Amino acid sequence: MGAPLISARGISRSFAAGDEDITVLRDVDIDIWPGEMVAIIGTSGSGKSTLMNILGCLDRSTRGTYLFDGQDVGALSPDDLARLRRAHFGFIFQRYQLLPDLDAVENVETPAVYAGVPAAARRARAVDLLTQLGLQTRLDHRPSELSGGQQQRVSVARALMNGGEVILADEPTGALDSKSGEDLIQLLLELNRQGHTIVIVTHDPDVAARAHRVIEISDGRIIRDSRPETTAATRPARPLTASGSATASLRRLSETAQMALRAMSAHRLRSFLTMLGIIIGIASVVLVVALGTGSQRQVLQDISTLGTNTITVRAGLGFGRPGSGRIRTLVPSDAQAIAAQPYARGVSPAVSSSATVIAGNVEATAQISGVSSDYFQVHAYATVAGSLFGADDVAQLSQVAVIDADTRDTFFAGADPIGQVLMLGRVPVRVIGVVQLTGASFGPDNLNIFVPYTTSMSRLTGQQHLNSIGVQIADDYDMQHAQDEIDALLLARHGTRDFFLSNSDTIRQTVTSTTRTLTLLVAMIAVISLIVGGIGVMNIMLVSVTERTREIGVRIAIGARRSDIVGQFLIEAVLVCLVGGVLGIALALGAGLLLGWLSAAVTLSFSTLSIVVAFLSSTLIGITFGFLPARAAARLDPVVALSRE
Repeated sequence: MGAPLISARGISRSFAAGDEDITVLRDVDIDIWPGEMVAIIGTSGSGKSTLMNILGCLDRSTRGTYLFDGQDVGALSPDDLARLRRAHFGFIFQRYQLLPDLDAVENVETPAVYAGVPAAARRARAVDLLTQLGLQTRLDHRPSELSGGQQQRVSVARALMNGGEVILADEPTGALDSKSGEDLIQLLLELNRQGHTIVIVTHDPDVAARAHRVIEISDGRIIRDSRPETTAATRPARPLTASGSATASLRRLSETAQMALRAMSAHRLRSFLTMLGIIIGIASVVLVVALGTGSQRQVLQDISTLGTNTITVRAGLGFGRPGSGRIRTLVPSDAQAIAAQPYARGVSPAVSSSATVIAGNVEATAQISGVSSDYFQVHAYATVAGSLFGADDVAQLSQVAVIDADTRDTFFAGADPIGQVLMLGRVPVRVIGVVQLTGASFGPDNLNIFVPYTTSMSRLTGQQHLNSIGVQIADDYDMQHAQDEIDALLLARHGTRDFFLSNSDTIRQTVTSTTRTLTLLVAMIAVISLIVGGIGVMNIMLVSVTERTREIGVRIAIGARRSDIVGQFLIEAVLVCLVGGVLGIALALGAGLLLGWLSAAVTLSFSTLSIVVAFLSSTLIGITFGFLPARAAARLDPVVALSRE
């Protein structure tokens, strides 16, 4: 007789129960030779199932030595144990332990998936095995669509998928009717005649009587062994071989991704609820960034139409500073002095007031701006009708006016305003032109009427000072240098700093900085929602691990490595977050289109960068928050997992 295939010496197994240890197996010695059909019998709690789990590398002994084909099993890593189960063992469970989301062929294929066998080869073998077992008409049926006997035959085919050199059957007939049970025993006998080593754990003496050898266990000890003197049988060859390790690894990764997709598809509602937090978070981030970028771009565009080369001089110490309104030191000669400088492309003094305006039987309050002929160029106004007043009109205090489009529509609806007379209080002026602002308008909307500033000062307000001076800087002149020169010129003229300057470039920088800060603030709030969504993914995946404990145990039993289990659950988490990211981006784009359709005032600017960052964020969240559940799944004790209801 040759060496035993399985050799165990002094095997003991204890479990912690509170402060005590419960010993289930006590100093068990057992040898099993290739080609034997062994029945392990005993009452419930005798330790027979525990012994089978240790022999099948699903459990480890507390003490003792277990050799399989001369290899010390106790010294193997979890992945080496998985390789041993894949290559040499096949399991037949009392409750069948089929994966509910897979059909018969896919269930049978699964051990070969973890072995890295090509899809075509393993599918052909799975179909062949099921056909040999009389299930050729049930290939695409899921476990719920099969009878108990048919499910058990599928589990037998799965046990044979990678060769099934040793078939371990735990109460294989316990859930079958008598006919199905007899058919299964006959099948096991036939497999044994083909050279498979069969180990059956049963409490049924009739089943045990069909075996060549019966081992009886009581209270964790072997009390009877009917081993006959036999010679070693021929060991069955492995029917399938995997390709090179790199190719097999890539194939396993692809198969793991497909398993994850099937699991998500089988639980669509749970998957959608899991990704809902990611969808909301990604959509929020993309929308907030788009809104901030769009708003900033719109404001900057409006400022650009005013000209980035405009400097405004005002009397006082600054906007909102106490006492600024009482400082009235800006005078027309200041504007004339600035206009004489080389950096000044255009200069317009400005005097502001309001008055009750009458035209015919229409009366309204309007803003009266006393300006020079350069004002319309400096502040980006376009002439839509008539003409503008010139330097001669300013010098002669002409009673002429240029109005904006709103004023025209108010006082001269449907009529030509050119040549018409407006009463500004008690001062009549003749309308010579109509203008329209081409850039941004800041402040409240008013009816605007423009007259020569000399006319305003002498005939309307009686004031000697200016409210402001607008300076357009030449294109080839540095803005900051020009601002410094204006500051120095006025300081020399006034002898004190009773004025302040502002320019559109400063406004641009302020708007950019403020918008960026606000966008960042709101984006951080959106990121918090992303993190909350990630925690939701982790929680749901942890619940999923609990719900799928038996599935995990089955996968480990049929040869899945820890990395395979980690990969499947991690890919599920990443896919949930990726799909959630895509849906979140789509939701953001859809919401942007809807907002743009509902309100032209809302400006959104979606950037490719923000979308890519959002997409990568969803991937990172999947990896970060999916790792803990994946690791928890991979570290489950297969024996505990298989026994979970």
